[in-house]
Amino acid sequence: MTDTTTSRIVDEAIVSRRSIRAFLPTPVPRADIEALLEVAARAPSGTNTQPWKVYVCTGARRDRLAAAIIETYLDPARVKEHAAEYHYYPVQWASPYIDRRRKVGWDLYALLGLERENKAGMQAQHARNYVFFDAPVGLIFTIDRSLEKGSWLDYGMFLQNVMIAARGRGLDTCPQAAFNQFHRIIGEVLEIPANEQVVCGMALGFADMGRIENSLVTEREPLAGFVKFLSD
Repeated sequence: MTDTTTSRIVDEAIVSRRSIRAFLPTPVPRADIEALLEVAARAPSGTNTQPWKVYVCTGARRDRLAAAIIETYLDPARVKEHAAEYHYYPVQWASPYIDRRRKVGWDLYALLGLERENKAGMQAQHARNYVFFDAPVGLIFTIDRSLEKGSWLDYGMFLQNVMIAARGRGLDTCPQAAFNQFHRIIGEVLEIPANEQVVCGMALGFADMGRIENSLVTEREPLAGFVKFLSD
């Protein structure tokens, strides 16, 4: 029998999760960070391999990482020397995926008043990834290079747990593949061992709901679009 109170709490944590792109400077207590990561680590993984590693960046280390990446990102000559180690997105896009990607991008830019020809404005907005959208906590996730695709699937469940556990504590997040391009800089600043590969980054903090970009709510495909019930 379903505990309706519990299901409502869990459902609310899931459906209230959004990618927040502007945070308040309010500090997040270390005890809260430790608690949500401990809960998230209950994610399942094949034969309990637990492939996740997390670097929690706050204060001067967070600022040093942000400054190093932005300095490179804004230099046209230097940014070409950096590339992600894996393809997060398809090499060749197709519908309906490219349509969804374009929609969320242009919906965000429209809220921010950025026209298609405003390349400088778009670059500045993208650069905000590298200050973790002003969140006081930046998380960098890595995985051992020896692990295979199954462990990456397990990792996704852990990342989801992090975001849901954060919502349960009144915190918000934004998972960020944008950091992957600058894995060499991240490795240097955070002193990450060579056997670990950057999976993604994530901003963690309290949403600044006075900022227009945080009013963006992305659409989801209706159930009929991705589910088939088979009974005979």
